[in-house]
Amino acid sequence: MTPRARTARMTVSVLAAVSATLLIALAAFFGLQHQTPGQGAGQPTGAGARELGDPDYGVCRGTSPKCYHDWGNFSPATDGYRVLLYTRTAGPRHANLGPALGTGVNPALADTNVVQNALVKMGTENGFTVDWTEDVTQLSTPSRLFRYNAVVFYSTSRDTLDDAAQTSLRQYVRGGGGFVGIHNAFGTEYNWPWYEGLLGGANFYDHGPNQPGTVVVQDRHDSSTSDLPTRWDFTDEWYNLVPAPSKVRLLASVDASTLAEGVTGNQGHPGHGKHHPVAWCQYYDGGRAWLTTLGHDAKAFSADGSFPGAEQFQNLILGGIESAMGKAPFCRAG
Repeated sequence: MTPRARTARMTVSVLAAVSATLLIALAAFFGLQHQTPGQGAGQPTGAGARELGDPDYGVCRGTSPKCYHDWGNFSPATDGYRVLLYTRTAGPRHANLGPALGTGVNPALADTNVVQNALVKMGTENGFTVDWTEDVTQLSTPSRLFRYNAVVFYSTSRDTLDDAAQTSLRQYVRGGGGFVGIHNAFGTEYNWPWYEGLLGGANFYDHGPNQPGTVVVQDRHDSSTSDLPTRWDFTDEWYNLVPAPSKVRLLASVDASTLAEGVTGNQGHPGHGKHHPVAWCQYYDGGRAWLTTLGHDAKAFSADGSFPGAEQFQNLILGGIESAMGKAPFCRAG
């Protein structure tokens, strides 16, 4: 090889090395610019949860009504308003659900089926019908679900849906259906990304002690919060979430400073800092979704004043159900 050729070859090698170094530096720079808090090194610890990733569920979701499909699948003027309450558990079962129910729709209820009895009464007093079931076959086809203006999952757990029910729920929501997820609905269908998105891009991770705290209403314009005081006391498990909700309208949070026993969960989650979400809403894949992590204690449905915040909690979920089924304005902005 001639000296001139060796020099040219060395020049090319140097330029290639410099270019590679620049590309790596640029990639690192832009990667840091787009990191979700907590992904990079050197992040502070003990200052609240760092969100993991930026999940994209491949659907239209957020607070814009443009994500809603008004395809005429519901006729409340002629059919009235009807809700399906689903409480099937395939894992831990909250005591306020009472004993497992029989098959079919509207099986016999015991007095200890507190949630089911309370929501049936709530519907009766507010002009809508509530059917209840823990029979997954009742969710097997979209046509079954389109009988209902909203479907309510209350403290379901783990893999509570089979393939047919998963498909039906997705088609129902895509056809303009309403979904309400309460309390351990966030501990359900962990391995189904579409369902995680339906919850607002959120999943249950753990919770701290069941303890009193103060709920702070963040948006007073929504149908579910417009009649609530700005701050009200309540006792719950105060779920910690991973991921935390995103692209949603935050309706209420818990003031973490009022949790005397702390925010750290039983699996080590450090809490959500200043804005610990407890209720929110969104449009999702053609439908409406209203969500709250509250609702652990059976006493939350009491009416005798013995459980602080019970009246406010019941008004919160009533407004959420009515707005999700289209009986009241949904996810209304300020």
